[in-house]
Amino acid sequence: MSDAAQAGVRCSRCGNLVRLYRNPLLTVDIIIEMPEERIVLIERQNPPLGWAIPGGFVDYGESLEAAAIREAREETGMDLVDLRQFHAYSDPRRDPRGHTVSVVFTALGKGLPKAGDDAKNLSLFSWDSLPENLAFDHSLILSQYLQSRV
Repeated sequence: MSDAAQAGVRCSRCGNLVRLYRNPLLTVDIIIEMPEERIVLIERQNPPLGWAIPGGFVDYGESLEAAAIREAREETGMDLVDLRQFHAYSDPRRDPRGHTVSVVFTALGKGLPKAGDDAKNLSLFSWDSLPENLAFDHSLILSQYLQSRV
């Protein structure tokens, strides 16, 4: 076990050392498909800036599917149809804020998309006109998803 994993704090009641473990944080991302071969992307309001697949952190006690549905509603105002798990991404460098693991879902969007929560803006993009400034590893995710559709 590394020194960082063995680090701890003293319990204020008993004085025993309580170990602190550094584990990756769990997130979900949702590739929301729309008519005319377009997908929903949000422009992030908070760092890291750029365009991103809607998503966010999984809350304690929440299933991955429930987190995907919640995050889609919070960031896009949309409901999801035909939610399917696509792939997991775990490169420790994928998020500059720290080590995250993202389970990526795909779904059809239902309703009118509208930027919400921490989304500065929202837009629909066709596969051949994706923005260059994609956040995190979302360029890789979208590229692999597009390849899987062939």
